[in-house]
Amino acid sequence: MRQRLILAFLLTSLGSVTMWAGSTPSPALLVLAKQDHTLEIVDPATLKVVAKIPAGNDPHEVAASSDGKLAYISNYGSGAFNTISVADLAAQRALPLVDLGALRGPHGLDFAGGELYFTAEVNKVIGRYNSATRKIDWLLGTGQDRTHMIMVSGDLTRIYTSNVNSGTISIIKKIDGRSGTPPPPGASSRPGPPRGAQGWEETVIRTGIGTEGFDISPDGRELWSAAAEWGTVSIIDLATKKLVQTLDARVPRANRLKFTPDGKYVFVSMLVSNSGNVAIFDVATRREVKRLGLGRGAGGILMQPDGSRAYVSCSPDNYVAVVDLKTLKEVGRINTDRGPDGLAWAVRK
Repeated sequence: MRQRLILAFLLTSLGSVTMWAGSTPSPALLVLAKQDHTLEIVDPATLKVVAKIPAGNDPHEVAASSDGKLAYISNYGSGAFNTISVADLAAQRALPLVDLGALRGPHGLDFAGGELYFTAEVNKVIGRYNSATRKIDWLLGTGQDRTHMIMVSGDLTRIYTSNVNSGTISIIKKIDGRSGTPPPPGASSRPGPPRGAQGWEETVIRTGIGTEGFDISPDGRELWSAAAEWGTVSIIDLATKKLVQTLDARVPRANRLKFTPDGKYVFVSMLVSNSGNVAIFDVATRREVKRLGLGRGAGGILMQPDGSRAYVSCSPDNYVAVVDLKTLKEVGRINTDRGPDGLAWAVRK
């Protein structure tokens, strides 16, 4: 009994430091374990966990800074929490939390332009955290229910979100009033920022109830999204910002959707327990080419940048499956803490 008490005391007192020992590789695969509240650092060469860091309450998504030194983790709680956890990947320790104040339900994350972009579901907003000043320096309302995932373009002029309960994709474009021209007499126009000012224009596209996972093709031409309740995949032409096709994809409880780096395939994971919970589609033909049965449910998907592998979190089974992108077969597993979900790459620079 005394030994158990001592062990409990040690674990509590060491909560802010690494829970494992081993140097952080570069690149490193980052895996969030939701049930054990840990961030695991994995060596992709050996598929072994080399370090574990506390990740805060109900960790869902993770994004690494562009220099590969820090990891940011959304503490979701379905709206109960208002923090983002931060981890020092080199020192393998937790840093002070980012307190979001009145913003609740942070979920989607994307690190772009040296800053962290995030969603706050309860407030129907997206925000930006400046790591240098340690302050939130920008907020924008979406007007959509459960704004969940977020992607930011490399030039920072476009932001994309999926909105689960509204069943929509938002395309939010930065506009510069100085480049605008006044409408002709009698023409109607949406209210915008005054000329000479910068603002944002949101286009909302209906894609299906339960829209959550989405991705943009490597050539930047299309956005594909999956609707969990409808079991469909929607394809949006980004030049026209129009829905051009809806596939009867048979993807109930779809969770994530990712393009392969070469743009040839799209992977869709499903939180279902059956023999086919990852559907693979040929982008050119828009047809399904294969289904993989990866445990009792598939969640987070991450593509290896060199195009050799895909990683899929199998939350109920406590492992991440490794899929060879040439053969489209499972070739390995990474044993993790309970409930693996969010995945990210960290490359030191």
